[in-house]
Amino acid sequence: MPDALNPPAIDPDQLPHTFQADYPAPFVDQVRGQLRCALGQALGLTAFGVNMVTLPPGCWSSQRHWHSHEEEFVMVLEGEVTLVTDGGEQVLTAGQVAGFPKDRADGHHFINRSDAPARLLAVGDNIAEDVCTYPDADLQLLNKAAGYTDKAGKPL
Repeated sequence: MPDALNPPAIDPDQLPHTFQADYPAPFVDQVRGQLRCALGQALGLTAFGVNMVTLPPGCWSSQRHWHSHEEEFVMVLEGEVTLVTDGGEQVLTAGQVAGFPKDRADGHHFINRSDAPARLLAVGDNIAEDVCTYPDADLQLLNKAAGYTDKAGKPL
């Protein structure tokens, strides 16, 4: 058995893997069941987030969205997911990656349509003034402090 790791190294399997989606109902339904391991937080990182995300069959990574100020990078570690963007759908498998530049109005998310769990590594900025737009849902996040509203601005 390998030696235990000491900071700044960690073993993700020794960290909690929890459900962390904060969408209001009914938008949380499609992401329920996913597990996130907050790797960046465990390492003390604050400028960007790093999460290992496990999607069981049928689960979404998020509501389809895009960010005004934050960029995202996602690598498929295990399994198979369908990437859904404005341009359509494509299947990604272990070792493949996708990136989403800030302020590009191309909503994206991942869906596990396979019959086995999929694991993703998701990396993204932590910018307080970010606006997150959800093209398929009556949902918006004008900034993290204000929380979610509908597209008319009513708090959810």
